[in-house]
Amino acid sequence: MAKDPSKTENATQKRRDKARKEGQVPKGRELPKIVTLVAGLYFLRWTIGFYRDRMSNIFRYFFSEGTFIQATPADIHHVFMLVVRQLAIILLPLLLTLAFAAYLCQRLQVGKLWSSKIFQPKFKFLQLGQGLKRIFLSLSTFVQMGRSILQAAVVGIAPYIVIKNNVDQMLPLFYATPEAIAAKLLKLGYDMTFYAMIPMLVIAIADTWYTRWNYEEELKMTKDEVKDERKQAEGDPKVKQQQRVKMMKVMARRMMRDVPKADVVVTNPTHLAVALYYDALEAPAPLVLAKGADRVAERIKEIAMENGVPIRQNKPLAQALYSQVEIGEIVPEELYQAVAAILSRLDRFRKKYNR
Repeated sequence: MAKDPSKTENATQKRRDKARKEGQVPKGRELPKIVTLVAGLYFLRWTIGFYRDRMSNIFRYFFSEGTFIQATPADIHHVFMLVVRQLAIILLPLLLTLAFAAYLCQRLQVGKLWSSKIFQPKFKFLQLGQGLKRIFLSLSTFVQMGRSILQAAVVGIAPYIVIKNNVDQMLPLFYATPEAIAAKLLKLGYDMTFYAMIPMLVIAIADTWYTRWNYEEELKMTKDEVKDERKQAEGDPKVKQQQRVKMMKVMARRMMRDVPKADVVVTNPTHLAVALYYDALEAPAPLVLAKGADRVAERIKEIAMENGVPIRQNKPLAQALYSQVEIGEIVPEELYQAVAAILSRLDRFRKKYNR
């Protein structure tokens, strides 16, 4: 099936995490099979002596002591338990090796992951139209078909080459001992499997690369999807702007309510206004109760005049207070002298000083 041309953006981390939680991870299906077969092959190659001794002991037992076994329940139980123990000793090491190789390969591909969602039924696969498209128009279908054909060719060609190269050594086996025949056949079987595994391993690695590439392509997102996800993570800018406007209105109303408490309003004189309040019992220095520019400054001055708050013009001080001090903060030390000069001329502070 053709890829969606609008999906041009790489998947975000949130999209990857969601896919991983649903059990969608990039993993090659052929690589674990080949790794398991190679692990089993080498395990048998280095433990062939152990298996030979075990099988010899079993055959010796049945062709010697086994011939005297009576068909009684006790003897049958004894033989059954003997066979079970011997099979466990023979098969368990090989099975554990295969299981460990398969687990290690999957763990290296996928990492630590457990998701129960992969067991949930997916009814979308029952849609006939989508299923036919997936079978006949999907690139993955053609890749899997090509992979299967290559594997079948390898499995057929490798034994043919090995047998052709060793056909001259087959006739002397007619005069060889059973041990020599068995050894030769095992060697041929090992060579066939080994030479078949090399190209199959290459195919598995290529299949793993394709699986990861296809996974990334399937996860790709459109520009709109990326924008929507960013909005969800960071918040819609329009909503944030509306919240910011509301917050500024609330702060402005609160600030205007505090202007009547001010001791003085310092102006620019036209487009800046800063309301100051000082009480030694509340703060060690004067506080900025309100400040604003343009219309806000005009409103501060109007409220100040309505409530009898003195207004003093001091352009440098107004600019410094407006740019350096936030609402609710105390005046910085470098502005103490300029502010004190204005406060000392006010009737309120002059009366306090005279007292």
